[in-house]
Amino acid sequence: MSELLLGNQAVARGLYEAGVRVVSSYPGTPSTEITEYAVGYKELYSEWAPNEKVALETSIGASLGGARAFSAMKHVGLNVAADPLYTVSYTGVNGGLVIAVADDPGMHSSQNEQDSRNHAKASKVPMLEPADSQECLEYTKLAYALSEEFDTPVLLRLTTRVSHSRSLCNVQERQEKELIPYKKDPQKYVMMPAMARPRHVVVEERTRRLTEYAETSPLNRVEYHSKKIGVITSGISYQYAREALGENASYLKLGMVYPLPVRLIEEFAAQVDTLYVVEELDDFIETHCKKYGIPVIGKELFSFCGELSQSIIREKLLNQKNDFAQLDVPVPGRPPVMCAGCPHRGIFYALKKNKAFVSGDIGCYTLGAGAPLAAIDSCVCMGASIPGAHGYSKAVGKENGKAAVAVIGDSTFMHSGVTGLINVAYNGGNTVTIILDNSITGMTGHQQNPTTGLTLSGDPTSKVDLEALAKAVGIGRVRVVDPYYMSECVEAIKEEMAAEEPSVIISRRPCALLKNVVHKPALSINREACTGCKACFQIGCPAISLYDKKASIDANQCVGCGQCVSLCRFGAIKGEE
Repeated sequence: MSELLLGNQAVARGLYEAGVRVVSSYPGTPSTEITEYAVGYKELYSEWAPNEKVALETSIGASLGGARAFSAMKHVGLNVAADPLYTVSYTGVNGGLVIAVADDPGMHSSQNEQDSRNHAKASKVPMLEPADSQECLEYTKLAYALSEEFDTPVLLRLTTRVSHSRSLCNVQERQEKELIPYKKDPQKYVMMPAMARPRHVVVEERTRRLTEYAETSPLNRVEYHSKKIGVITSGISYQYAREALGENASYLKLGMVYPLPVRLIEEFAAQVDTLYVVEELDDFIETHCKKYGIPVIGKELFSFCGELSQSIIREKLLNQKNDFAQLDVPVPGRPPVMCAGCPHRGIFYALKKNKAFVSGDIGCYTLGAGAPLAAIDSCVCMGASIPGAHGYSKAVGKENGKAAVAVIGDSTFMHSGVTGLINVAYNGGNTVTIILDNSITGMTGHQQNPTTGLTLSGDPTSKVDLEALAKAVGIGRVRVVDPYYMSECVEAIKEEMAAEEPSVIISRRPCALLKNVVHKPALSINREACTGCKACFQIGCPAISLYDKKASIDANQCVGCGQCVSLCRFGAIKGEE
């Protein structure tokens, strides 16, 4: 039976058909939907973990217990999970273990571009890369077979366009897999130096066998057409190349991108006049070819940055440009902004009023860096805000250091923020940490986390008490504010910045987009009272605009939060009478 499936949905279907029992992931665009679809299969136990490291460690435990197990994450999440990944490469598996990692060329929703193929090579773990939804399903199932045959975890690499595209898939029934009996084997599973050294030898031998597999695997296939041009490619780049070049070129499509074959590439190279490597981000395949003396053309033509496209490939290889119509009217920029009614807006306004150095974190609140709020000074990675503020404070000294404030969401605080707060308390820090508790993981589309009291399945569960947790790690000053009351927030931040000890402010107000949040009627502008001073524009609400030199509120966007009301000295912003 055929179904039209999203790439991520097809991976979830592959998990179901492969008999997987345990799924533990952390949400991260573009990988999130895999686990959200997996929870729909009741034969699988699926959970959100606090971070990617915990998720992979959970899956490793399930694998040792004999079950087929799975974790999904985005590319930067694999950095968090790198510690267990590199060692489970040595221990190998019991039940099959597959880790899906979704790269984001073009940085549609990421803080950097990262090519996860480098993690595969560095950890010596085989990596498969599907090019469409059907391959997402097939490769997921095959990855489990390889994992158990070669005693290795297997990485499944996706990219944004494969994860979020749809194509027809041939779906099949689930194949139940009995638990593989666990056998106590410290030499294999306890990685102390004396045991890890021989395991490294095992890993190298495994890589040699996997390389042999890559030479003849159906994952790597040759498509001969015109032999004037040869293209070595993989994943979404294969789709781009096929559409751009058609039968003007022959293709070596690599479904296994680590380890790479050698003889297969040499044989293909011998058949074509000019050989190109078409790949996004790093010169991974190109470097492999040149290592073995195979002449290829790659990054001389294509950038290390961003996504490829059919147009780019056609222009570079065929010197043909697409004809397209161009609109002569300049299109205004539309920078991303926080939603109307977003509870983070009041806190960022208060921070700007207090002229704090603000160490930001990863989440939709990163938008507080943009004008007109312009409240955030730095943003590095998940959990970095609190250590960043601590470091800044230590650098500039106690007198000036109190101006350092960290902002972090409730989900990100659970991910990797709490350890930074422990460091602040333990090392005598003097910073203010503001936990922006909007009662959900907002940035990836409303996933539950340990502070919400609900599991991935929506079942009630234990809920982390943020106030008690902050006190438990050694923070004496802990207070809760409602970000909708901006004047109180301004005073609260001012007081905590002046205190002679570290403090935590919990800014608590649910995300305005949650289904259970009841909004007030939209506000409106009394045009007689409005002077056009634009003070209400300072909070950057997308519902407020300028019309005929006076403020105007879009009733379709406004949720009546009232954060703008206190900014108007003329009382021109009114609620429903």
